Amino acid sequence: MTQDDSAAGGGPARSAGRRLSLLSRLSTAGALAGRACPGVLVAHAALALLTGAVPVAAAWLTKRMLDGLVEGGPGRELIVISAALAAVGVLGRLAPQLSQFCKAETDRRVGLLAQRRLFDAVNGFTGLGRFENPRFLDELRLARQGGGSNPGQAVDGILGAARSGLTIAGFLVSLWLLSPLMTVFAVLFGAPALAAEISLSRRRARVAQRMSPAERREFFYGNLLSSVQAAKEVRLFGIGRFLRDRMIDEQRAVNTAKRTVDRRGLKVQTVLGALSALATGGGLLWSIQAAHEGRLSVGDVMVFTAAVAGVQGCLAAIAADVARTHHALTLLGHYLAVVTAEPELPVRAAPERLPALRRGIELRDVWFRYSPGHPWVLRGVSLFIPQGASVALVGLNGAGKSTLVKLLCRFYDPDRGAILWDRVDIGEVRPEELRRRIGAVFQDFMSYDLTAAESIALGDLSALHDRERVRTAARRAGVDGVLHNLPHGYDTLLSRSFFLESDKDDPSTGVVLSGGQAQRVALARAFLGEGRELLVLDEPSAGLDARAEYEIHTAIRTHRSGRTSLLISHRLSAVRDADRIVVLSGGRIIEEGTHDALLAAGGDYQRLFALQAAGYQDQHPAGHPVRGGTP
Repeated sequence: MTQDDSAAGGGPARSAGRRLSLLSRLSTAGALAGRACPGVLVAHAALALLTGAVPVAAAWLTKRMLDGLVEGGPGRELIVISAALAAVGVLGRLAPQLSQFCKAETDRRVGLLAQRRLFDAVNGFTGLGRFENPRFLDELRLARQGGGSNPGQAVDGILGAARSGLTIAGFLVSLWLLSPLMTVFAVLFGAPALAAEISLSRRRARVAQRMSPAERREFFYGNLLSSVQAAKEVRLFGIGRFLRDRMIDEQRAVNTAKRTVDRRGLKVQTVLGALSALATGGGLLWSIQAAHEGRLSVGDVMVFTAAVAGVQGCLAAIAADVARTHHALTLLGHYLAVVTAEPELPVRAAPERLPALRRGIELRDVWFRYSPGHPWVLRGVSLFIPQGASVALVGLNGAGKSTLVKLLCRFYDPDRGAILWDRVDIGEVRPEELRRRIGAVFQDFMSYDLTAAESIALGDLSALHDRERVRTAARRAGVDGVLHNLPHGYDTLLSRSFFLESDKDDPSTGVVLSGGQAQRVALARAFLGEGRELLVLDEPSAGLDARAEYEIHTAIRTHRSGRTSLLISHRLSAVRDADRIVVLSGGRIIEEGTHDALLAAGGDYQRLFALQAAGYQDQHPAGHPVRGGTP
């Protein structure tokens, strides 16, 4: 077979690989169930087999009862058969209920274990690349579905198929004893249903995967229409109807794809239902004729009728179970793809130990782009940050400042070059160890729906129950007074998202801080870690008023004294006291020096500073424009 033929999907090798993949997924589902609830799983399997035997036993006991009544059998024997039939009836009523309980318990326990393992794997992704990849986000969304109840559903589907298989085996033996020809006839009419259901299941799985981006966009538009973050602009610009139409269009596309599959399924099921009815009706006519000719007893007719209906019904049940299992295993494939994903950032088997920062941090000829199809963001950046010094990065939007921060935190690795921490390549150490040495406030900082104390303690979980450390960090960030005066002080929830309608007018149930206050809480998180050797501040005062900005930078100067720090800011007044200022443009360093030296040089920094100063002096600076655009 040629490579093209293989890629087209045709050959036995690919089919074998697909079967192996399904077997591997089924094995994973069984292993999850066995680990999560071994006792419940054993009980579920025993009940499934017991339930499968009940219809066959009931049919044969009923046959014995009818034949005994017609032939005038012994009364004692009829009483025993009646008692056995009653016991089978009770068992037939109780077993499905117990089995349903076991199924639900299996789903709960397996779902809990699977979700824990899934997010253990997600937490193990050390970089940001996967979270900025839409295709992976689709995979993760499907993985959350696949790792929820789907492993339990796959196990239950297999047990359901085994239950129906046992029933079919019993009835086929019964049919064979009565008429081998009718046995073949019943199987031939039931088998197409199995193949059709499996085919439909695969088609539904493919549609679900193909429609995943549309469903994610539908969720995105719906979230915009219902989130408080977007509510102001949605109403100010009158874009609610536009977003609603976008959402409806995506939903309509998803519904159209699903409707096509459902219509196909309806046609197939209609044809198969008609064939099944013909098979059952024909078998019933044959059994009545045979009884009329004396070749079958009344009990035989009853067994034959039950067997034909049972085989047809169980084949349909197996088809449904197999389809359900196939669908669950398909989604479980997304779960396995995430759980078994290789680390996107390589970690050595024997990583280097990260030394205490004594000399400094060096970027040596660093090149970086987010993918081969993207332009270079950093182009040969070489920079040294001495231990204990404060270095500021300035430049226009898109110059590469925030990307450089991501590389320092090892959210990505450089495409070329290296970043050295006291001459140790940070790519050779464990990312967790590196990040324990770094404190950071990002431009797009997070506001957590937690209490004030918890929101700060996230910066160092060892302080979660140390209120004094939390308050000290808050004081440094200038937010202690605000948090202390909340309805429940530091135990007040910084959110209004988790309460009943009856609580909405009670401020003690939660408070939403202003943007500036939330920014100070984020800064307190960075201040909390005493052992952090590098402090990274990416626009820490963006969005603050002049007084708040002054207070923030005063606190930062106090906190970073004696620490190595990297400050990024568009406001040059905030970086003028840095030990060294580095100017980035187009992914390259074009200037560096002190504030006074850069002003004297008359380069881009001087022009940027003059532009910003002109905004306060109500005049326009003379000279050439800054390279790369406007500030």
